Parts: sequence; structure tokens; C-alpha cells
Amino acid sequence: MQQNTHLSIEPSLCGKVTRLDTGYAEVLLHTTRAMAADAKGLVHGGFVFGAADYAAMCAVNDPFVVLGGSSNKFLYPVTVGEAVILKAEVSEEKGKKREVDVKGYVDDILVFEGVFTAFVLNGHVLG
Repeated sequence: MQQNTHLSIEPSLCGKVTRLDTGYAEVLLHTTRAMAADAKGLVHGGFVFGAADYAAMCAVNDPFVVLGGSSNKFLYPVTVGEAVILKAEVSEEKGKKREVDVKGYVDDILVFEGVFTAFVLNGHVLG
């Protein structure tokens, strides 16, 4: 399947799409020292969130999809050098609104889960 959205995302910041199906996407984020929040190597949650948001938008896969809101839980710390796989699946579709469930894993450990509310617009949000 062809990716139709968020084509200019920088993979070193938000991850790389590794699987894309109708209503489903997986994004792989390789964490780096630049993502560290402290000297112990704790990865700032914003990078994991960014990859989860990217996965959610790719699961919708429309050129005019935008994030409207989200509810998230960071369940386990991610450290520099770990790879996080974000799995996103569209769970509900009502008109322009999409609900997307996203789970993030390091190996088999669930480190992140969230529900993202996205909207498919008629054109680009910036006009």
C-alpha cells in the first residue's frame, strides 16, 4: 500500500513506517542520545508520542488528516538505544472523524498506549 500522508516526516525524529495496510500502520523509532532527557538515558516522552502520532496519521493514510486530540499513557520508561515499534489501528470512523488506537512496544514490553482522534479534512489545514 502507498503512503499518502506525512510524506516529509524526518525518520530520525518520528520513526519510519515499516508496515502499512488499510486502517493499520506500524512505525519503528530508533531512539538516540539526542532524545535523552537526562544523563541516565531516559528518552523524553515527546519522541515516543511523536512516533505514535505519526503511526496514527499513517493508519488513516489520507493526505488531509490532522490530529484533533489524544489520550495517552506512558507505561514503562524507554531508554536511549532501544527501538520502539508503534502499532496503530483505526478503531472507529464517523464522517470525517477517526479514532485510532496506538500501542508502543520495546521488545514484548508495552511502553505506551493511546487513543488518537483525527479528522480528515476537505483540503490542507493551512489552506
